[in-house]
Amino acid sequence: MTHSDPVAHRQIPRIGVLLVNLGTPDAPNRAAVRRYLKQFLWDRRVVELPRLLWWPILNLIILNTRPARSAKAYQQVWTDQGSPLLVTARAQTAALQAQLETRFADQVLTELAMCYGSPGIPDGLSRLRDAGARRMLVLPLYPQYSATTTGSVFDAVTQTLHHWRWLPELRFINHYHDEPGYIMALANSVRRYRAQHGSADKLVMSFHGIPQDYFDQGDPYYCECQKTGRLLAEALELSADDWVLTFQSRLGPKKWLQPYTDQVLQQLAADQVRSVQVICPGFSADCLETLEEIAQENRELFIQAGGEQFQYIPCLNDATEHIEMLSELAGRHLQGWV
Repeated sequence: MTHSDPVAHRQIPRIGVLLVNLGTPDAPNRAAVRRYLKQFLWDRRVVELPRLLWWPILNLIILNTRPARSAKAYQQVWTDQGSPLLVTARAQTAALQAQLETRFADQVLTELAMCYGSPGIPDGLSRLRDAGARRMLVLPLYPQYSATTTGSVFDAVTQTLHHWRWLPELRFINHYHDEPGYIMALANSVRRYRAQHGSADKLVMSFHGIPQDYFDQGDPYYCECQKTGRLLAEALELSADDWVLTFQSRLGPKKWLQPYTDQVLQQLAADQVRSVQVICPGFSADCLETLEEIAQENRELFIQAGGEQFQYIPCLNDATEHIEMLSELAGRHLQGWV
C-alpha cells in the first residue's frame, strides 16, 4: 500500500500469517539465476562488505561467472512443477492454512513469500492486507536465527511497511531451533528413514554456513546450530562417536564456520568410515543446497575418497509432523489475537 492507496474501512479484520523462505530463480537458466543472485548477493545482511568494494566484485566477476554454473546445478534438481523449494513451500503453506483453519476457523489467513525472487515479501504482505488482515505474524522458515536470513526477512518486511499508511499490528518469530516439536520431528524423520534403509556408521548434521567474522561479531547462528545438533543427538540416543556437525555452502576465500561438510566427508572416508547418512536440520525444505550440493556433489566426494554408502535424509518439507509443529508454534504467537 502506498500513502495514496484506498483502504477498505468496512472489511472485517482478520489475522495474517506470512511464511517466508529464502527464494529461488524463476527458471533454471542463466538469465533467471543471474537476476536472483543479483538480488540475493546485494543484500547488505548477506554480504557486509562496503558497497563501493562489493559492487565491482559482484557485477563484474560473480554475476559474469556464477550464474551459468548455478543454472546447471538447478537443472539437476528442477521438477516438472518448477523449483523444488517453491513447490514444497506452496505445499507447506496450504497444509499450514488447513491446520490453522481447524483451530481458528476463518480468522487466520496464511500466505507464502520469498525474501528473494517470487513471490516477494511485498506481494505476500499486500495479499494479506487486501484480504483484511490487520494483525500479521511473520514466520521465517529458518529454525536457527542468523542476521543473514531471519534478519533479512525483518528488513524486507519493515521496508515494505514503511510505505503503508495503515500499519498492521506485527509479530515476528525469530527462531525455533530448540522447539521440542521441531527436534522430535527431526528425530522421527531419522528413525523412519533408518527403519526403511538401515543405519550408517555416522550421522552427519550439515548446516548452511556463514562467514566466521559474522559469528565473531555476535551472530548467534553457530550456537543455535550446535544446540539443535545436541538435542537431536540426545533424542536419537546417539553417542559422541555416532554423529558430527558440519557447515556447507561457503562462498569466496574468507573463513566460514567450520568444520566444512565436504572436508569432513572426505576425512571420514579416509578414516575408514564406510557409510554415512546426512541430514540438513537448518533447512525447512529441500532445495538446491540439499538436493544438489549434498545429495549429489558431496555424495560423489565421499565415494571418491573411499566411502562406500552415502544416504541423504530429506528435509521435513510438508510432512504432517512438521506442519503440526509450525501450527503449534504459530498458535502460541497468536495468543491474545484469536
